[in-house]
Amino acid sequence: MQFLANENFPLVSVRNLRDFGLDITSIMEDSSGIKDTEVLARAVSENRIILTFDRDYGELIFRRFLPKPIGVIYFRYQPLTPIEPAHHLIRLLDEDNIKLTEMFTVLERNKIRQRTLRSR
Repeated sequence: MQFLANENFPLVSVRNLRDFGLDITSIMEDSSGIKDTEVLARAVSENRIILTFDRDYGELIFRRFLPKPIGVIYFRYQPLTPIEPAHHLIRLLDEDNIKLTEMFTVLERNKIRQRTLRSR
């Protein structure tokens, strides 16, 4: 799996996830200031799962019907530390019953919700 960290995703978490062995690029590092639609287009073209704290991606995908990335993980909480999102994602990747591709995943601290990104 390849990931694209949105600009609001902490760089400390990005670096920790790389150290863990994940393929992750960061908007903050190489494209700071681009629009959400551009982040979405990049995720689609690079076949990456978006990591974000921005709920606008649901609007862009499900209401504006923009092209769907392979997946979105929306962290729906305010992190207590900059490393918390990385630890949360690593725990999620260890779950056998969670599929992250073709899914819009909403992560709260103690709850996970998912909605399919596939056309019906």
